[in-house]
Amino acid sequence: MQQYIRYLLVLCFACSIQLGYTQSKSILQFSGLISSIGSELPVAYVTIKNTSFNNQTFISNNDGYFSFVAHSGDTIQFSSVGYDPLTYVIPTVPDDKFTAHIQMRSLVIELPAVTPFPWASYEDYLADFMGMKEGYDPVASARSNLSPEAMAALARIVPRNADEIQNFNSTQRHINMTNKNINQRYANPLLNPFGWAQLINQIQRGDFSRKNLKY
Repeated sequence: MQQYIRYLLVLCFACSIQLGYTQSKSILQFSGLISSIGSELPVAYVTIKNTSFNNQTFISNNDGYFSFVAHSGDTIQFSSVGYDPLTYVIPTVPDDKFTAHIQMRSLVIELPAVTPFPWASYEDYLADFMGMKEGYDPVASARSNLSPEAMAALARIVPRNADEIQNFNSTQRHINMTNKNINQRYANPLLNPFGWAQLINQIQRGDFSRKNLKY
C-alpha cells in the first residue's frame, strides 16, 4: 500500500512539473513558408516535427506553407528528401502569432559513374564471344540484308500491313478516277466482231474509195 501511494505521489509530482512547464510557455500560432536557399523556390511536403511537444508531426502544402499551434521556445525540425535537415527554435514573442521564413539547403549528391554493359555477366559475354563467327562484319551484314534482292525476297513472303494495303487501295482509286475515260479493260478492237462487220459494210459501200475520199 505504501509503495502504491509513493507511486501516485511521484506521478502527481511529474504531472505538476509538466503542467507548470507548459503553462510557463506561451501558446501561439506558428506559420511560415519554406523555400530553397539560392533559388527561393518553395519546398513542398516538408515533414515538420515539434520535438518539444510529444513529437507532433505536420506537413507543409505544395507551396511550402505550414501553420500549426505551438509554444514559444519549442524546437522544430524540418526534413525533406533532397534537402539538409534544419532545426528551428520558436522565439518568445509578445503576440499569439508568429510567422517565419524557413530556408532549407538542397543536397548535391554525386553518384559513382556507371558503365553500361550489354551482358548480364562475364559468363554471358564469354559465351557470345566464343560463339562469334570469324570475319563477321555487322556493317556488311546490314548492307546485305538491305540489298534490293533481299528486300524483294522479303516482300514475296512477308504479308502487307494495314498501312500498305490502305496506301495501295488509295493509289488504285486515284488511278481509276484519273483514267475513267480510258479503256481500262484493255479490250482489243480487232477482236470485236461487231467492229469487223461495220468495217466490211463500209468497204462494200465504198466509203474508202478514192472518189469519196477528198484529200
